[in-house]
Amino acid sequence: MSVDAGDEEIIDAELVEDGELVLARPAARPFVNQHTVLMPGEEIPTSDHPGTTYTERDLYVSEETAKAIKEAEEEGSPQRRTAMGLFEAWCVEQGRIAKPCTTATYTEYGRHLMTRNLKVSTIRHYMSLIRTSMPPGKKPDNSLFLVLLTQYRKKNKRALRRKEAFPITLPYLVPMMEKAEADERPIGWRDSAMFAFGYRFLGRSVEDVDLDLEDLTILDDRVLVWLAEDKTHKGEEQTLVLHDRPDLNLVFRLRRWVGYLADQGITTGPVFREVLRSGKVASPETRARRGATKRGVHLRPQTVNERVKLWFAAAGLKTDGRPVSSHSLRAGGATDLGMNGATDEELEEAGRWKKGSPIPRERYVRPAKDASRDPFRKVPVHDPAAPTEDATLRG
Repeated sequence: MSVDAGDEEIIDAELVEDGELVLARPAARPFVNQHTVLMPGEEIPTSDHPGTTYTERDLYVSEETAKAIKEAEEEGSPQRRTAMGLFEAWCVEQGRIAKPCTTATYTEYGRHLMTRNLKVSTIRHYMSLIRTSMPPGKKPDNSLFLVLLTQYRKKNKRALRRKEAFPITLPYLVPMMEKAEADERPIGWRDSAMFAFGYRFLGRSVEDVDLDLEDLTILDDRVLVWLAEDKTHKGEEQTLVLHDRPDLNLVFRLRRWVGYLADQGITTGPVFREVLRSGKVASPETRARRGATKRGVHLRPQTVNERVKLWFAAAGLKTDGRPVSSHSLRAGGATDLGMNGATDEELEEAGRWKKGSPIPRERYVRPAKDASRDPFRKVPVHDPAAPTEDATLRG
């Protein structure tokens, strides 16, 4: 109802006992969103009655917590840091804001990666890392990017091609370790121990370099490895038993390296560390002076990659065209297992893949078997001097 009251227009008034008009109180609106959870018997909160009044103390974290959050965000994974670094640099060139980015910026960067003819899996992986790096609740919508990626996949079949790492099986691994140890330098001891462990552990390079001395128990014929979790088993601790073998000499190589660390007073912290030209192990202070503060005294996964390439070439080894990388150690162990009768279950357990995962068979075992299979071996080798059936018939 609308009536005039002097110069004011009263909207929706009600009568009271003395006949005066008063403004009606607006109806209370629900104060809820998609995250609201109510227990049985609780009333729906409204904007007029929010229920709880928060103070600044409820909204702010302490300086210590803020510092810990910042350190965790800055550390991240090496791949995430790389992806965000490239994205931020591109945003600077384009005059765009990188974090939090808009959906338009996110989509445009995805198309930019496609113009570089990168593999579909690489583009998808980088874009996923960028999206998950955004603050909570501010992730860009990826639907337009996925539309573009689908079209890119159809038009660029070569972008689907995956280059698997060359598997460093024992015939390649042993010469690499022997070459690294040839001049009796501590860095060679570290590398040979790292290679033997990487092959037998069947781990990802980041898992190898994140390992601490406290996680290892070296016995006379085996090595026990405690893992708080891994990529497949989040929040699930494990104790792995790595049995030694004569060609690998895992126990000897690890004991030699760990003993060298102990001689320098190092009995805790990372197993695999940087070795200086002097032969000494780098300290946290040394690493900080050189600006290497992200991982402290832990080796970078990229360092493992570089050392694998170095000793593979130094040993005079050749590949079949596939690239050599730190992942070659994991691929080599899986290939040796699969080519020598390991069951799917044994492969999954050894490499800690998910149960039923097709990866060990499809990526490591099947390609090796296919490469050695040649149906034309059934065809006799042609000898021009030998009479053929056709020649006999013509005669």
